[in-house]
Amino acid sequence: MASFYVENFGCRATQADGAAIERQFREHGLGRASEPRTANLIVLNTCAVTAAAEQDARAAIRRIRRQNPTCEVIVTGCYAQRAPAEVAALPGVSRVVGNSHKHNLAQIALQTKSEKDSCESGSFIPLSNLCAEKTTEESIFVSDIFAHTELLAAPVFDSANERTRPNLKVQDGCNNRCSFCIIPSVRGRSRSLRLDEVLREVNHLVEAGYREVVISGINLGRWGRDLRSEPNERPPKFEDLITSILDRTSLAKLRISSVEPMDWSDSLIRLMAESPRIAKHAHVPMQSGSDTVLRRMHRKYRPRHYREKIEHIRAAMPTAAIGADVMVGFPVETESEFEETRRMIEDLPFTYLHVFTFSARPGTPAASMPNQVPVRVARERNRILRELAAGKKRAFMRSFIGQKVDAITLNMLTESCDGVWTEALTDNYLKLRLAGRHEPNRWLHASVDAAEDGQLLGSLDTHVDRQDAMLCYHR
Repeated sequence: MASFYVENFGCRATQADGAAIERQFREHGLGRASEPRTANLIVLNTCAVTAAAEQDARAAIRRIRRQNPTCEVIVTGCYAQRAPAEVAALPGVSRVVGNSHKHNLAQIALQTKSEKDSCESGSFIPLSNLCAEKTTEESIFVSDIFAHTELLAAPVFDSANERTRPNLKVQDGCNNRCSFCIIPSVRGRSRSLRLDEVLREVNHLVEAGYREVVISGINLGRWGRDLRSEPNERPPKFEDLITSILDRTSLAKLRISSVEPMDWSDSLIRLMAESPRIAKHAHVPMQSGSDTVLRRMHRKYRPRHYREKIEHIRAAMPTAAIGADVMVGFPVETESEFEETRRMIEDLPFTYLHVFTFSARPGTPAASMPNQVPVRVARERNRILRELAAGKKRAFMRSFIGQKVDAITLNMLTESCDGVWTEALTDNYLKLRLAGRHEPNRWLHASVDAAEDGQLLGSLDTHVDRQDAMLCYHR
């Protein structure tokens, strides 16, 4: 049997696309190889959010070419969509399939040259319109991403935890135009997985025994805005999706991934706070605490709006995890503007941060802005915020010592001189090492004994099987 291997780079959405690609190949009768060196066909599902992400993809192509020189390498994803001719010119690349054609990737990969003309994958952009470099046109499958309405949907599983916590992408694309972001140009307009399809996927996961599902998207809070079936009909809101999952499935726990600040409505916060079946975990991208920087970024909120949302979330859910994305080194960012961001982070009740250093992306307005911040300055600002975030996380973790928490066991065991430990994740997004050997994919009630090395240490308090109805940790 021919075999395939999919290697993913980047965000949850890319991981979810990779799962859908794997489903395509399985439906064509191929088996999944355990590692790249044994596969007949390798798909690199790339990211383009930073220059480093694209560099990682090129390094992977070189590695695969050394390890498995006879395999066929297909490059897809955001890097393939952004620079198809550049990717096609890399040694070892057989075909380039942009996000515009990802829904047909397996068919494209498996067809013979004589079948290409009959492939139902839409119109191709002539290479002369993409890049002056000479490449083989028939090896590139890319067209205008804004003309496409397809949304790949398949649950994705962490390779280390394939028996727990699947991630389901329910939205793709973005209608915002942040000055630093290349994502809209490589993923297209915001589009949503229809409600009946979401419910079908969630119910399949429940039937398979999963007790937590993470829903994600590029701009998740915009789910439903494109699903209006009649001109005068009110499109569904994100809160409608959440309510439907709670009402029409028996999922024990729903976790919501990143949602933009202005999509955290009062009704969404209230729904999350009141339902024991929604994880107490809010990720709210911040980017900057400076009003002038946010304006240059073309973000649609001001610092006071952001502060109000975070304070509202904390008031409604005193023990919730609250995280954010923050960017440092944006063009023209002054010391005083950075200090505004640092003070805001210090003031707000964050429990973790993802800190990024600005990376100029070709074609974005920010890439051509004057007064780019020196790399050494941006890296120092990154270090300052990471240290601040680490202190906040430690304080949050220590607040649970002596408390009871609910956590889902993962498919990971560790052994040390003091015995066997089971890895788990709490309802409010803290890593927990649970004493003893415990079956994965179970919600357990644990007592927290200590906090060290970025995780809680605890012991089993009471085993409560909550597949159908669970009282979640909520105080």
